[in-house]
Amino acid sequence: MELKILVATHKKAYIPKLPDYYPIQVGAKINGRIDGFLWDDTGNNISTLNPYYSELTAIYWAWKNLEDDYIGLVHYRRFFAAGFLSSLKKSPISRDFLSPTKIEEILTRVDIILPKKRNYYIESVYEHYTHTLNKNDLIETEKIIARRCPDYLEEFEKLKIRRSAHMFNMFIMSREMLNQYCSWLFPILEELLACRGTEFDAFHNRYPGRVSELLFDVWIHTNKYSYAEQPLLFIGGRQLVKKAYSLLKSKVTKRNYTSSF
Repeated sequence: MELKILVATHKKAYIPKLPDYYPIQVGAKINGRIDGFLWDDTGNNISTLNPYYSELTAIYWAWKNLEDDYIGLVHYRRFFAAGFLSSLKKSPISRDFLSPTKIEEILTRVDIILPKKRNYYIESVYEHYTHTLNKNDLIETEKIIARRCPDYLEEFEKLKIRRSAHMFNMFIMSREMLNQYCSWLFPILEELLACRGTEFDAFHNRYPGRVSELLFDVWIHTNKYSYAEQPLLFIGGRQLVKKAYSLLKSKVTKRNYTSSF
């Protein structure tokens, strides 16, 4: 099985040396290339859209330029862990990361490997977005889906009641499936960007990338693809207390987030 897992990063960072994992710099066209990495500004690319699309510029690059049988995306701070105990380690070693051998075994049983769902205990996925970011992003997305691909509208509506989602745009799937997904996703985001514009601050301009995180489950469920969930290994730890406080503050004060964590 030919496998390539891209490790998206926007800056020079420590990337563990693992078989079939390849660091790729996103936004390379804007920020200048980092030596030793792949870059999202080669071949057919949308590197200049990175301020809006975030790690999606790496996904687009993979879609247009890779020919491996299976393709995945992780982040320089977030990897698929080999198992639950590995996900708890603050100083992981090679065997704590999901290996190509294990990936191949999982993909004999399911279509896609995904991170474990993030749970939203006090509100739906849709409500979480509208309380912490800009509700017009999702309102316009729903209109676009209704026009372009109404078969996906039912699953989009379920975002308003679901309290969990596969986040971070992380996955491992076949190249054929990636082609199907990207052929569906990027035209929606292109129309959304044209509609909503880019007259926001740097934090809020990343709305196409954030909306895509919610659309991933819409695509998966509509097409009834099977998947296996893997725990995540967070390099450098997690700011769970700060995130929980910020969420409650946003819900009580009705004020959107203004920065990342």
